[in-house]
Amino acid sequence: MAASTKSRWKRLKESLSPKLYMKYAFHPEYCLPAMILLIVAEIFVNLIVIQKIKYTEIDWTAYMQEVEGVVNGTYDYLKLKGDTGPLVYPAGFVYIYTALYYITDHGTNIKLGQYIFAVLYILSLVVIFDIYRRCKTIPPYAYIFMCCASYRIHSIYILRLFNDPIAMLFLYIAVDLFLQDKWSTGCLMFSLGVSVKMNVLLFAPALLVLLLVRHGTMATAKYLTICALPQIILAIPFLLVNPWGYIIQSFNLGRQFFYIWTVNWRLVPEDLFLDKKFQLLLLACHAVCLLLFFHFKWKRLYQCVRFRVWMKPLPHTLTSSHILSINIIKLSMSTLSIILPLFTANFIGMCFSRSLHYQFYVWYFHTLHYILWSTALPSVVRILLLGCIELSWNTYPSTVFSSSLLHVSHFIILTSLWWSPLYTPQKKVVVASKMH
Repeated sequence: MAASTKSRWKRLKESLSPKLYMKYAFHPEYCLPAMILLIVAEIFVNLIVIQKIKYTEIDWTAYMQEVEGVVNGTYDYLKLKGDTGPLVYPAGFVYIYTALYYITDHGTNIKLGQYIFAVLYILSLVVIFDIYRRCKTIPPYAYIFMCCASYRIHSIYILRLFNDPIAMLFLYIAVDLFLQDKWSTGCLMFSLGVSVKMNVLLFAPALLVLLLVRHGTMATAKYLTICALPQIILAIPFLLVNPWGYIIQSFNLGRQFFYIWTVNWRLVPEDLFLDKKFQLLLLACHAVCLLLFFHFKWKRLYQCVRFRVWMKPLPHTLTSSHILSINIIKLSMSTLSIILPLFTANFIGMCFSRSLHYQFYVWYFHTLHYILWSTALPSVVRILLLGCIELSWNTYPSTVFSSSLLHVSHFIILTSLWWSPLYTPQKKVVVASKMH
C-alpha cells in the first residue's frame, strides 16, 4: 500500500514538473496548443480593437469610388479612379471590393467592413499556422511575437481595410496547398493573389524553381498556364473595352511612389529616390541576389536534380536505388525545400524594393519568424531583430534612423540566411513525391 501511494505521488510530481510543460513553449513539435490559444486570444483582441480604437480613413473610400465606377458601367481602366488617384490594381481586386461595396451598403457601413477584415485576419492566421504546423521550425513561444506584438499588422487589417491582406491570404493558401502536393489548386490560388495585388509576384521566381524541380519542364508549362488563365478570364470585361488601358494601369511596374510614404528610403534625398537609375540599380541588385541564392543555396535543397533547360519530373515512387543514390535523410525536409525558397525570394524582393509603404509590412511579416528561425542566430537576436523591424514600420513619418534600422535588420537577416545551417551538407534534401 505504501509503495502504491509512493508511486502515485511520484507520478503526480512528474505531472506537475515544469519540464513536462516546457515543451509546449520551446519545442516546435508541440506548437498546436499555443496556436489554438493565440487564435482564441486574437478573436478577442480584434473585437476590442474594432470597438475601442478609431478607424482611420486612408484608401477605403478611394477603393469604393473605384469599384463604383465599374458598378455604374465603366469598364475602361483609364477612367476608373478615386480620391487617391487612378485604379492601379488588377481585376480580382475589382470583384472582391465590388462585393464589399454591396455588403457594406456602398462602403458606408465601415464597421461591418472591419468585422469582415477581422474574420480575414483570423482566417489568415489559421492558414499560416497550418503551414508552420507542417514545417515544425518555429518554437511555440515565437508565435506570441507573430500575433500579439504587432500594432501595425492589426492596423493594416482592421483599422485600414487595405487590399494587401487579401492578396496575402491567397498566397498563404497557395503555399499550404503546395505543401500538400496540390499544385494545380495552389497555382490557381497564387494567381488569384496576383489578381488582387502584384506584390505576390515576388514569390514567383522561387515558385518557378519548385515547379521545375517537382514536375519538370513540360508540366511546368501547364502550371504556368493555370497561373495565367485566371488573369485573362477575370480581366475579360476590361480587356474588351480597353485592353492596353487595363494592362498599363493594373500591371504598371514603372509606377512612381510618393517619397512622403516611403518606409525604407528616407535615408536618401527625394531626387535620388525618384531617379530611374537608382530604381534600375535596385532592380539589378534584386535579380543578382536571387540568382546567387538560386545557384549557391537553393540548388543544395535538391541534390538529386540536375538543372537544365529540359528537366524531368521527380519520380512518383522512390525505389531503393533512388534512396541509395541520393542519400535521403528522413526528416521533414519536403516542407523546407518548398517554404525556404518561397519566403527567401519574397524577402529579397522586400530588401531591394524601390519603396515600401506602411501597408506593405503584411507582405512579409508572417514569414519573418520562419526566416529568422531558419538561421543560426541566437533566439535573443532573432527577437531583437523582430523588434527593430517593428519599430521601423511603426515610425511615422519615417526617419533616417528608422529607414537605416530597417536596412541594417534586413542585411543581418539576409546574411544569416546565406549562412543558414539548412544549406549545409548534413541537411541535403529533396522534395518527396508526396508531401507530409
